[in-house]
This record gives sequence, C-alpha cells and structure tokens, in this order.
Amino acid sequence: MTKKKIRVGLFGVGRGMFLWKYCKNSENAELVAICDKSEIGIAKAKEQIADSSVTYYNDFDEFIKHDMDAVFLANYATEHAPFAIKAMEAGKDVASEVLPVQTMAQAVALIECAERTGKKYCYSENYCYMIGPYEMKKRYKNGDLGEFEYGEGEYMHNCEPVWHEITYGEPDHWRNTMSAFFYCTHSAGPLLHITGQRPVKVVGVEGPFNARMARMGAKAGNMAIEIATLESGAVIKSIHGVGPSKNSVWYSIYGAKGRLENPREDAKNEGVVYAALDKTEGISEGEVLCYKPEDEFSEKRAAFDHCGSDYVCLWNIFEHFLGNKDADIIDVYEAIDMWMIGFFGYISAMNNSAAQEIPDLRQKEMRNIYRDDRRCTNPEIAKEQLLPSYSKGEIDIAPQIYTGHREKWLEKINKE
Repeated sequence: MTKKKIRVGLFGVGRGMFLWKYCKNSENAELVAICDKSEIGIAKAKEQIADSSVTYYNDFDEFIKHDMDAVFLANYATEHAPFAIKAMEAGKDVASEVLPVQTMAQAVALIECAERTGKKYCYSENYCYMIGPYEMKKRYKNGDLGEFEYGEGEYMHNCEPVWHEITYGEPDHWRNTMSAFFYCTHSAGPLLHITGQRPVKVVGVEGPFNARMARMGAKAGNMAIEIATLESGAVIKSIHGVGPSKNSVWYSIYGAKGRLENPREDAKNEGVVYAALDKTEGISEGEVLCYKPEDEFSEKRAAFDHCGSDYVCLWNIFEHFLGNKDADIIDVYEAIDMWMIGFFGYISAMNNSAAQEIPDLRQKEMRNIYRDDRRCTNPEIAKEQLLPSYSKGEIDIAPQIYTGHREKWLEKINKE
C-alpha cells in the first residue's frame, strides 16, 4: 500500500528550494504549490523544477487557497509569524524556517493561533538534527550522560563574503538592522532540544561593532553571548554571530556521567561525536572514543546540506503531520523558548547585562503581560517601542557601503 504524502506549499523560493529537493524522492511529502513575490525567483523555480503539477503564485492570499495540507515558510526571517497565523487560520499545518517570531506580541499570537485552530506547527530548526546534536539527544534520553549539568552551543558564521548576496545592498534589509542576539536558535536551540528543558533566566553580553561589521553595513555587534539557566538549575552558554573572523558550529554537553561533543567546523571531521562517558557516576573508567553515528538517515543525509540535517528535519516534520507520534519535532512552545533566549538576552545586554527572567508562555496568565510587547529593531512593527540594533548606541554606515554591495549583487545575478 502506497503511503500517503503530505501536499505541501512552499512560501519563499530562495532557501526554500531545498524543500523541492526533499520532495523529489520523498515517501511522505509532495510539493504542489510555490509562492514568492519575486518574478525572477518564480522564473528560476519553474526552470529548475520543470514540473507542470506545481502551481505558482505571487500573492500569498491566493496561494493559501490552494488544495494542500501544509505550508512551509521560507520567507524573510522577520516575517514568519504573520504568515504562519494566516496559514493555520486557513486550515493548513505549518512548518516555519528560522526564526519563529520577531516580537513577544507575535509569540503570544502564534501560540494562541495554534491552540485555537488545532493545527500543527513545527519549527524547522535544522541544527537540532545535525548528526552531533541528534546523537547527543539520543544518548542523553537513553541515560548515558546522566543528569544534565552544562552545555555550550556555537553558531559563528563569518558572513562578510556573501553579505551582498543575502542583503542585496539594501540599507534596511533585516540582516542589516537586526540585533546581534536575534539569530540565536542555531546555537541555543539544540541545547534545549537535547535536554527537553525550558530556559528560565538569561544574561546577555554583546560583542563589539568591528571593522568587519562596518564593511558589511550590519548595525550591531559582531556576536552575542547568552548564559541561560534552565528549569532544573543547569546552565547553558549560547554564542552566535555574523561577524566573527572564522566559522564554528559546535556543541558540547556535560552530565553527571561525562561529556559528549562534536568537532568544530575547522576540524573538517563532519558528523563525528566525541564521547567521554563513565559507566558509573563518579568513576572515570568509561568509554572515551570518537565515532560517526549510523542510523536510518545515514544514507539520505549525504545528499543534503547542513550535515544532512535538512533531510532529517523535514522527514520528522512531515511524519508528524501524518500522525506519527514518534516523530521528533519542535513544537510552537519550544520554538518560542529557543527564540526568547536571544530576545531577553538582548534586553539584558541593554541593561548592563542584568539577568532577565524568561516567561513560560504555556501559562495563559503570563501572556497578557506581553500581548502588546512589540519591542524589536523593525520600526514598522515596533513603532514607539523601537529598540536600537546595537546595545551600545546607534551606528551610522556610509551610504557607499550599501551602493557597493548592490553593485556586487547585480553583477552576480547578471552573470547567472
């Protein structure tokens, strides 16, 4: 008997085209519609896909009427929540790329929409499904690590070489105006997903605005650090940024019986896990080894980006939409927990790194406090609640920086 496939529509053809790659040979999903405001983007998608069964739209309100089960949101990172709400209210399940929301007000609205409509919401934080964190979660849940005590997550990405390609030379592009704390869930997310715990308090520290950020035209510090306390009392450190000198994707977790971690990106030892675990708590005579985990996704991972996590993330999401109760997904509450580490980390940094409580929005009585909290760095959303993009003051960028990026971007697309 042929397994049912989720009929999914894609909103956003840039990053989102990996969904088509997944669906081409998928056992649980098929791509039936695509929507993007860019005519150039739609034309490229049509050429690449060359499938008459896919319908194309420029208008989301028309797209959402298409006969489909779910919507995958791959539009701008600052704009996911309003479209997720529209999709759920139209009867569609939703998978959202990073990030889930831009403000606390949106967080409340997104949670309450999911509860009200009963539609499924999954957060596509693919770094949780990289080989290292995915294996760490399995071993932690299996009890191999013992009680969780401490964890570190890094997502350090020198974006200068590609900044013109992802901001198009637009001074007000969200990447140029976001705070250093905004893009936090690649580093903090896997730690929360491994432990299954909620963060309750955070301290934030912002790195300096440096020459690299000035050349990019990004109006924030080059990196952000959050130290968060979890509900058990355990502590995690999250560090991330678009302006470091070198890249690093790395996770390390400590428990009562030892440590698990993966090599840093520079080690070029993709997918390996280092385990230093004791058989008995307090007795240092357990296993110490490096190994590459093998599971049911090992073969499929090889063809996908981000250490194959793109495939594993989508497989679990669509299995969840099909009713598989064993699917490993990130629901709306966990997604918001991941995002709040960065949001309240920034509030902390703006207040001399004073610790900030992180609310539990699962508790309905907490939501009224934040229902109208529009604090963010986007003036159209925040209005009178506007936050600066840099905790240490406003930054001026020379107009020629953006002109130069625009010219480089146009030169690139004209060659394609």
